[in-house]
Amino acid sequence: MEDPPGECIYIGDDDNGELWTATPEPIRERTPYTVRHGAGYSVFEHEHDGIVTSLRVGLPKDDPLKIAVLDIANSSATIRRLRITSYVEWQLGTDREKTQQHIRTKIDEATSTMFARNRFDPQYSGYVAFTSLSDDLATYTAARREFIGRNGTLSAPAALARHGMTKDTGDTIDPCAAMQVRLELAPGETHRLVILLGACTGEDEAIRLISKYRGPDDAVAAIDSAVRVWRDRLNLISVKTPEPLFDRMLNGWTLYQALSCRMWARAGLYQWSGAYGYRDQLQDVMAFAYSETGVARDHILKSASRQFEEGDVQHWWHPQSGRGIRTRFSDDLIWLPYVVNHYLSLTGDTTILDDRMPYLRMRELNPEEMELFELPEISDVVEPLYDHCVRALRRGCTVGEHGLPLMGSGDWNDGMNRVGIEGRGESVWLAWFLIVTLRKFAEHAAARGDHAVRDELVQRANNYSEAVERAGWDGAWYRRAYFDDGSPLGSSESDDCKIDSIAQSWSVISRAGEPEHRRMAMRSVNELLVREDARLIMLLTPPFTNSKHDPGYIQGYLPGVRENGAQYTHAALWVVLATALQGDGDRAFELYQMLNPLAHAHTPEAVAKYKVEPYVVAADVYTAEAHLGRGGWTWYTGSGSWMYRVGLEAILGFTKRGNTLEMDPCIPSSWKEFCLTYRCGSSSYLITVRNPDAVQRGVATTELDGARIEGPVPLIDDGDRHEIIVTLGPPSPAPTAA
Repeated sequence: MEDPPGECIYIGDDDNGELWTATPEPIRERTPYTVRHGAGYSVFEHEHDGIVTSLRVGLPKDDPLKIAVLDIANSSATIRRLRITSYVEWQLGTDREKTQQHIRTKIDEATSTMFARNRFDPQYSGYVAFTSLSDDLATYTAARREFIGRNGTLSAPAALARHGMTKDTGDTIDPCAAMQVRLELAPGETHRLVILLGACTGEDEAIRLISKYRGPDDAVAAIDSAVRVWRDRLNLISVKTPEPLFDRMLNGWTLYQALSCRMWARAGLYQWSGAYGYRDQLQDVMAFAYSETGVARDHILKSASRQFEEGDVQHWWHPQSGRGIRTRFSDDLIWLPYVVNHYLSLTGDTTILDDRMPYLRMRELNPEEMELFELPEISDVVEPLYDHCVRALRRGCTVGEHGLPLMGSGDWNDGMNRVGIEGRGESVWLAWFLIVTLRKFAEHAAARGDHAVRDELVQRANNYSEAVERAGWDGAWYRRAYFDDGSPLGSSESDDCKIDSIAQSWSVISRAGEPEHRRMAMRSVNELLVREDARLIMLLTPPFTNSKHDPGYIQGYLPGVRENGAQYTHAALWVVLATALQGDGDRAFELYQMLNPLAHAHTPEAVAKYKVEPYVVAADVYTAEAHLGRGGWTWYTGSGSWMYRVGLEAILGFTKRGNTLEMDPCIPSSWKEFCLTYRCGSSSYLITVRNPDAVQRGVATTELDGARIEGPVPLIDDGDRHEIIVTLGPPSPAPTAA
């Protein structure tokens, strides 16, 4: 079993001794299971010999616990005597093998609740974990070895082959929570059991939460309420196009993935530290600036508070303690002004620039150090967000021998951590990224009257622009970087990684590449990096195998896995964005659908090949020969937020600027029409885009509530319903007064 469950619900028949589970694991039966996932809930349905179960799992809107509601129905013709056992493995830390001897448990039979604490961990010693059932307990144990049995498995726990458990709690060395209730169901009778699992500060608070949600009606109402909240959040913008698979991802799953997993949980099957990544969550919040503006604003300010006085930032940090890692990554700090640029353009909320945040204080890295994990001090230097952004840009604007910014211990691609290990390697991609960030932030400096900073930023951007064309162009595409010794990476001269996609896509996204070079670079991407047969877009080719230069830990991945020559979906979406910016709607949408996970799971054969969840974006898709088309690292990936933005903004052309809206779609020429609905406060806007001339891009006319307008559409929160009709085609002259 690759991912053994840490919790499950067993159902046992007292009369015939049969044992099964409400979910496909840990006891998989031949009879079918129906599993449905939605925003805020999952449902598992199964039938075993006339016992029909439906397990619905969700979270309440505000409280820290999980609610499981198990409905059990007897569809047989005889009375059934059943034992329902809820099982949870207590971890209360990062590794159960290290925490198990420190966890202490106790039972409260009056509320059918087991509590667990780990007082050994000073950071969490004040917290108590709990699990509770809505029925009276028949028996229980906190001893995992007793429950499973020596050398036993969860698919055949020893305790469930016996009647009763020892009710052992306290110092159990290897703890769990195995709690059992007993039912007798007449033919046609149903029963509802609620199982709660949570953690909070103290047993009194736990009892309050248990009382609030233990009742079956209360539990169901809490899940229903949370589902409604998610529906309202995700329906702020809804789309309907000729492609249902596109709509399905854009109308819920991408934004749900980014907010629930990346922003709030910060955990998944492949990564579960709970830390904030500096560049990671900043990119995520760019997708929230529509539906969760407050979340985006708060996180931008939170990120500014993780910046050192010198201008660099923590690569990642734990929010509970503030401990994190200081590195030489060259792009982390630039994401702050980049995301601020996006937030300001979308919301018009310039007041955020005046919000004051402290810096961090900590010793700088020694020359031989690439990173340092430590708890920094909070500095007494407190400045507006505007100054934080300026410090970041000044610190990040380094210059190497070719006039390009220094690579440091990695730019966006962490795996290239040895390209500039000696401090002389340079990044072509980072030049593009700095150019677009500098030029946009210079506009905000000018708006504040800070003309000296504006001129400084514009000049730095111009210098990079000249350098990247002079030293970055390879003849048919842009190089990726330069090693410390001056050798190019991502060049036709390279032995491995002759071409890397992000150096090409960002020449377009930054709008800084020479137009003909941009066109040639994207043509090279389509010829060399797009796998039409497997429907994926590679990050680079060929993979690192025998490079004369050590690029870093990227070479530790198998060729065709993750960053080393697989599809890295984050970067692949930038290819889609660049293609749309070039006006090629047919190709942009075709590439987007290559990345759409639903398009990789439309047949049983495709599911068997793709192997991972088809309703969330995978960070990577393998190109390794034996695993071509297999997905990896789902849920916890920044690709979800970028897929949302690229679909909404670049393809459908939804462009909000403060209190105005523009539509500039780049769509397949075959689309005759598509619609969006946007809730703006108490108002709603129904947007219909018509394409009578089968074009890919170009707005001919825009109408608001039946009247033709020129320029952006004003957004008014007046409680009314407004209709916008956008007609694509060659621009037509505005009507003149008679």
